[in-house]
Amino acid sequence: MYLRLFMINIQYGLNIIECVNIIMRNIEDQYRALVATLLHAPKKEDRTGVGTTSIFGRQLEHDMSLGFPLLVGKKMYFNHAITELLWILQGRTDLSYLHENGVHYWDDDYERSGRKDGKLGPVYGAQWRDFNGYDQLMNLIYNISVNPSSRRHIINAWRPDKLKNMVLPPCHYGLQVNINNGKMDLIWIQRSADVFLGLPYDIAMYGILLELLCHNTEYKPGKLIAQLGDCHLYNNHRDAAVEYIYREEAWDIELPKLKIHGDGIIYEGGHRSNPGLKIPKKKQFELINYNPLPPIKAKLNVGK
Repeated sequence: MYLRLFMINIQYGLNIIECVNIIMRNIEDQYRALVATLLHAPKKEDRTGVGTTSIFGRQLEHDMSLGFPLLVGKKMYFNHAITELLWILQGRTDLSYLHENGVHYWDDDYERSGRKDGKLGPVYGAQWRDFNGYDQLMNLIYNISVNPSSRRHIINAWRPDKLKNMVLPPCHYGLQVNINNGKMDLIWIQRSADVFLGLPYDIAMYGILLELLCHNTEYKPGKLIAQLGDCHLYNNHRDAAVEYIYREEAWDIELPKLKIHGDGIIYEGGHRSNPGLKIPKKKQFELINYNPLPPIKAKLNVGK
């Protein structure tokens, strides 16, 4: 590998190496490669009965300086990503907030669960904001401000004793923040990734979170890293996946930018009954220069 790069350097100079590095850091190219790999991956049965092709253990890494990681090869709906993130940050688990903001992809899991209270159980927001009485998000914000070099900037959403009460166990169940040399990196861990439908929104959601955590601080967003367990492509998504990877015109489209107006997440002190975090409103987020190709429809598969 090093010899190959050395020969490239001699023949073409450093520019070609920099170009290769940019390609490897661009989330769209890495995502496209993952989709293409899954088209030829081993078959695996799943709880939905649809069937998948699946691989286990993949990492995607995006350099945030290249743009906001919202796919351009197919139109993604930014409203969905920002709505779900703000819903989680507020510690909410109800359907009403999602419905008020046009998000309905939790509905089928809710109906399948048999719940009648309009809530999804102690899912993401409940664990981020009240992990057995502990506000993990408030602790993260506070510790970033007082001890930025810590290796303990972690949020965990996996509660084995609460899983049976959730309409769906967390797919992305942990995150860690790292700060060094004036940049903030974020890695999240995901046990299960519906690569064609769900993963692009997970990428965007954690991209927003990284931007938010950096907002009004001295740090710039650095690397956004996804650590993925079971990466799967449903059998009824295969045609859509093929259409996506052959959209070569997407290669020349720049990623958008995200602008946050006003304050980000503000730590105001507090205690268990008054957590003291001010969460921004959706209207404060502006997506700039997003020029994607048309959307590609695919069915949302839900377990039985």
